Amino acid sequence: MRYLHTMVRVKNLDEALKFYCTLFGLSEIRRYENEKGRFTLVFLAAPGDLDRAKGELSPCLELTYNWDSEDYTGGRNFGHLAYEVDDIYGFCQHLMDNGVTINRPPRDGHMAFVRSPDGISIEILQKGDNLPAQEPWASMANTGAW
Repeated sequence: MRYLHTMVRVKNLDEALKFYCTLFGLSEIRRYENEKGRFTLVFLAAPGDLDRAKGELSPCLELTYNWDSEDYTGGRNFGHLAYEVDDIYGFCQHLMDNGVTINRPPRDGHMAFVRSPDGISIEILQKGDNLPAQEPWASMANTGAW
């Protein structure tokens, strides 16, 4: 057995790709459009998984865009996606500079949470040891749900 992907439904594919690729740094490795089924699947990989994802088609995040408008609500049976980054403070600052709300700031230099445009909770973890606490993160309050 091996892990393949996690699928999340998105309401606006362009907005989702901007968030996951442009802001978050994932890369599109393949796309499947099904005219009869009226949906598009876009498979994304993190930079550290890119070679493996291209060769083995995993591990990936699958964005599913249904062409017909539909509202999605999150279920409690889905917790969050998690990605490891080299510099959690720099990464969170980049997201904030681009209008993304940091729901749980990296006060401990280790963990933060944000939400995608479709409300998917994403955990951001510092690679290796925790970074030393620093402002504005150390005193920043939580915002919304994460």
